[in-house]
Amino acid sequence: MRLKNVPGSREEIEASPYAMTEPEEYRGRWQSVFPEARPLHVEIGMGKGQFLTEMARAHPDINYLGIEKFSSVLVRAVQKQEALALPNLRLIRMDAEDLLSVFAEGEVDRIYLNFSDPWPKDRHAKRRLTSENFLRRYDVILAKEGRLEFKTDNRELFDFSLESIRDHGWQLLAVTYDLHHSELAEGNIRTEYEERFSALGHPICKLICAR
Repeated sequence: MRLKNVPGSREEIEASPYAMTEPEEYRGRWQSVFPEARPLHVEIGMGKGQFLTEMARAHPDINYLGIEKFSSVLVRAVQKQEALALPNLRLIRMDAEDLLSVFAEGEVDRIYLNFSDPWPKDRHAKRRLTSENFLRRYDVILAKEGRLEFKTDNRELFDFSLESIRDHGWQLLAVTYDLHHSELAEGNIRTEYEERFSALGHPICKLICAR
């Protein structure tokens, strides 16, 4: 899908006190950007921010960082945060490939992956956010008891993810192929894509895993 360019989006992001424009400077000390030190949860590929904004509102006892690669998308999340000024939410424009230069070992307590790009061609499999290529990165930055949560409507990507996680030696704690009709539905906060695909009748898959 071609992303629409939003003129001035990069400048608007850089001007916001809630967007961390040089994230490498905070490696190992992310708690310093929040009013209080609390568990740190990170969403990779946060899109326009509906999920993480609602999570931050629902769980003020957790600090949230949202990562998004594209300025034209992240600017919408920045605008929401500018209006709400949630003290426990900060945003980063960066590529997920740079995680190890931004987060120190064991610094993150939970990672959320929601409706990630499926990269359907086999030759692009290593770009999938649940590939071994990225699981190695998560293995470093996640705390000892840290968890990874993944949601998608793409069954092929979900099956690939299950296999990848097992092959990497991680433990699957929960798996469902129909999130909204499962025990995991309690407390579930929907993303923009989740609302769209669910309205079309697509079942939502979810897994939770740990080392």
